[in-house]
Amino acid sequence: MKKLIVSIVLVNLLAACASKKPPESAAEAPKPAPVAAREEPRAEPAPAPVARTEVDPLNDPNSILAKRSTYYPFDVSVVQEEDKPVVQAHAKYLSEHANRNVRLEGNCDERGSTEYNLALGQRRADGVKKMLQLGGAKAGQLESVSYGEEKPRASGHDEASWAQNRRTDIKY
Repeated sequence: MKKLIVSIVLVNLLAACASKKPPESAAEAPKPAPVAAREEPRAEPAPAPVARTEVDPLNDPNSILAKRSTYYPFDVSVVQEEDKPVVQAHAKYLSEHANRNVRLEGNCDERGSTEYNLALGQRRADGVKKMLQLGGAKAGQLESVSYGEEKPRASGHDEASWAQNRRTDIKY
């Protein structure tokens, strides 16, 4: 008898599963209960990569390479301590950019003879040239020239003007 009851229960279960009634028409079909719209987290598009343009440090006004002159006391041709970091930075730049060349222009104030000032300006330019070479620049990248007193930066006839004219300019 147990087998008979188990068989009837199984038949009823099978019949119940297969007796889904199709809706008579679309109008009478039960409408599904509205499901609360669930927002899937949207993946934010990655920001477009910013195009990095390499700025040449020579053109960056905040770079030490923007400084291109060394200054000297009266009748001195040795690069001063305060200007050594500038020269060393240019030496490093030139060693890393073998295609770049510089002209070192030695200048003097108006005191002294033309010949003396030309020689002093050359010693000043050659001193910077030697420091650049010691810092890694190649001799072929460097040219030194003296303008003596011929290219003053300041036109006054006082110590403030003369101090601006006693210099070596680094020209790329």
